[in-house]
Amino acid sequence: MRKLKLLVPFLLLIATSAALAQQIPIDPNLYPPNADAHKEIEEALHQASAEHKRVILMFGFQRCPDCHVLNYRFHQEPAKSILVANYILVHVDVGHYDKNMDLAQKYEIPLKKGVPALAVLDSNGKLLYSQKNGEFESARTMDPAPFTAFLEKWKPAR
Repeated sequence: MRKLKLLVPFLLLIATSAALAQQIPIDPNLYPPNADAHKEIEEALHQASAEHKRVILMFGFQRCPDCHVLNYRFHQEPAKSILVANYILVHVDVGHYDKNMDLAQKYEIPLKKGVPALAVLDSNGKLLYSQKNGEFESARTMDPAPFTAFLEKWKPAR
C-alpha cells in the first residue's frame, strides 16, 4: 500500500508532463547551435535604441523544457503584446554550461540557479535586471500571470 501511495504522485507528474508537452510546442530553433549571441545582442541593442525598447536576454539551452515554456508564455497574449511593443528578445545558448559563459558573467546570471534565466538591458546596454534566484527555472509549473507581470514591470517608460 505504501508503494502505491508513492507511485500515485509520480504517475500524476508523468501525466502532467506529457499533457504539457502536447500543449507547449517545442521550437527546434530556439537556441540554434551556430548562433553568435554576442552579435545578436549587439544587433538587438541597435534595434532597441532605434525603436525605444529594451532587450531581454533569455539564457538557456535547446533541451531545456522550461526554456521552451517561458518562450511560449512570452508569445501568448497578453504577454505577447507587451513583448512586441517594448522588447527585443535574444536567446543566449549556454550549451552544456560551456557556451557564452562570458555573457552570463557580464550580465550577472548565476547559472547555478538554473535556466531559463533572464536579464533586461536598456537600449544602451545598461543592465537593469538580472535574475538571481532561478525565478523562472520552473516555468512549466507556473501560472502565466508572472510572465506578463515581469514584462510590465521592466518595460520602458513611455
